[in-house]
Amino acid sequence: MKTITTEQIVEDLFEAQHKVQTLPQFAKDIPGFDEDKAYDVQELLVEKQCREEGTSVSGWKLGLTSKAKQQMMGVHEPSYGVLLKNMSLEEGQSHSIERFIHGKLEPELAFVFKEDVKGEYITPAQIIQSTAYVLPAFEVIDSRFEAFKFTLLDAVADNSSSCRYILGNQLLDPAQVEMRLGGVVFRKNGEVVATSTLAAVMGNPANAIAWMANKLAKRGQFIRKGQVVLSGAITQAVHIEPGDHFTASFDGFGTIHASFMTGE
Repeated sequence: MKTITTEQIVEDLFEAQHKVQTLPQFAKDIPGFDEDKAYDVQELLVEKQCREEGTSVSGWKLGLTSKAKQQMMGVHEPSYGVLLKNMSLEEGQSHSIERFIHGKLEPELAFVFKEDVKGEYITPAQIIQSTAYVLPAFEVIDSRFEAFKFTLLDAVADNSSSCRYILGNQLLDPAQVEMRLGGVVFRKNGEVVATSTLAAVMGNPANAIAWMANKLAKRGQFIRKGQVVLSGAITQAVHIEPGDHFTASFDGFGTIHASFMTGE
């Protein structure tokens, strides 16, 4: 068994991200490393990023929201991570992949909040009521672990594979969106790579965010007014190669675009 401190895990993850290098999985090798300790690492890692990168928290993201992904990972519930302002990319632009280790893209529904969401018994209805608007989004997920393979606890410590996010320009009242049957068509270089509905995200994306809000409360945290929350992948994630162009068409509120290139 390895002897490793929380501080060393944080430092290793931070260095891997900045040097664009991978690490071996570690959670299984550390006695007593549980979910609470993984989220402790995540919080310390985010604090270090904010301090050393001169950025701040812009919101939250959910991961492992589909039953298929949970079964694949051998877990029974989602995870969450933190979004930072310097992770945000402009919609419709071409972005460098130089800082990605093995970046993948997935379409999501983003929620932007008009008021704080606090408490331990938050319902999906409260999430809808507290949301200023929803909009199409892309998330670039990346992992600091070798071959994109990790346990749930490794992923949580690694800020749930957070990397970048892109928000669309079509803003909708959440009460006007079909949160279950609304369809999404995901294309890479003009070819359809996946189709799904918003129900793929825990039956309703608002369910996923309510789950997260209740988990946050147990750690003394909450969703703040003005923050964005990515509610979870609607389809599988697709690997990003230089020159790729992606679109995701959402029933009723438009299409989001993103391209990727080599170089800065």
